[in-house]
Amino acid sequence: MRIEKSQIDQYNDGLFSRHNNQFIFLKEQLAEQGVQADEIIAELARFQVAIPSWALGTGGTRFGRFSGSGEPGSLEQKIEDVGLLHALNRSSGSISLHIPWDIPKQADSIIDLASSFDLQFDAVNSNTFQDQKGQELSYKFGSLSHTDAQVRRQAVAHNLEVIQYGEALGSKALSIWLSDGSCFPGQSNFVRAFQNTLESLQAIYEGLPNDWKMFVEYKAYEPNFYSTVIQDWGSSLLFCQKLGPKADVLVDLGHHLPNANIEQIVATLMMEGRLAGFHFNDSKYGDDDLTVGSIRPYMLFLIFNELVEGMQRAGNSSDAYAWMIDASHNVKDPLEDLLQSVEAILIAYAQALLIDRPKLAVARQENDVVRAQQILQNAFRTDVRPLVREMMRRSGGALDPIGLFRDLQLRTQLTQERGAVSVATGL
Repeated sequence: MRIEKSQIDQYNDGLFSRHNNQFIFLKEQLAEQGVQADEIIAELARFQVAIPSWALGTGGTRFGRFSGSGEPGSLEQKIEDVGLLHALNRSSGSISLHIPWDIPKQADSIIDLASSFDLQFDAVNSNTFQDQKGQELSYKFGSLSHTDAQVRRQAVAHNLEVIQYGEALGSKALSIWLSDGSCFPGQSNFVRAFQNTLESLQAIYEGLPNDWKMFVEYKAYEPNFYSTVIQDWGSSLLFCQKLGPKADVLVDLGHHLPNANIEQIVATLMMEGRLAGFHFNDSKYGDDDLTVGSIRPYMLFLIFNELVEGMQRAGNSSDAYAWMIDASHNVKDPLEDLLQSVEAILIAYAQALLIDRPKLAVARQENDVVRAQQILQNAFRTDVRPLVREMMRRSGGALDPIGLFRDLQLRTQLTQERGAVSVATGL
């Protein structure tokens, strides 16, 4: 299924007058503050957020999964769904595959299909946190850190295989999330587990193509609750420093202990030049994988404050990092949820671009805490949605992506094509 440009244009025509009034009003307000709206729109247009292949079906919990209708039953259908998202918001221009859930059997045809939707392939993701059908050795007690060298070799071989799939698709990065750890005290030797993991990662690192990167993700707990081998950003950074310049730290917003200062972590990683990118989501209690910005939008804004400052300090732009949504849509339509998440990310980015950084620097230097807080909160409380909508319109997308999704009854059409009981592969 495809959305025709004429459908988007016709829909936008009905919303343009009201939108344009809001946009012009905001543009004039920003101009009075010395902010050029068109410059922010250009930055937003450059920002692309990858959609993971596993997020296109209804998610679940440890207790069950309630599938929706019209879910994508193949990699080709998943690409089609990401194509719908990108047509609507023009900010979802890449797809991140999870191997072996979504193995591209015919790389050339998959590339052609993705290109027809103006999509590219982001980082490929390996999976050693569960056993696969036909797998010889089990990961019940670990994979890259396992006490048995044969299990470690099997896990390394899987990651090398994932790199091969990624090379065929034009990807340039391997993302590794390691669930290895222990459930009880005494179960694991912390030092040996670290050393085993390092040796395994080094073997994978050696297999990276010259122009590839390795993203090392961390997580404080789950599925192991007593210890995890890569439990925080410091341990991930330590691995990356030992591996070499092609390895950087990947931050998942849900992979922290409660109340962790994620924005400070981001600032530190950017200072060291070791931030790979983000897996965006939101949470109330832990790794809830909720819609981005649905619970803690101010925290998301503060993270983007550090991202913008770090990019300006390094002299690079948003395309120097890997951005991806990693969420589980338990009770929502997955495509609508993803549209909401992308919009929340763009809003936070736009708000962070509004911050008067010279004035903020003065307030900090003078220890004017009240003024510093005001500068941040004035940017956060600015309704930048007209800027985000204008970017989407100028880029060829819809002024209201979810509105058009519903107006065209896209889920109904997908259900008619795929069936009411289709289940997304890989979950």
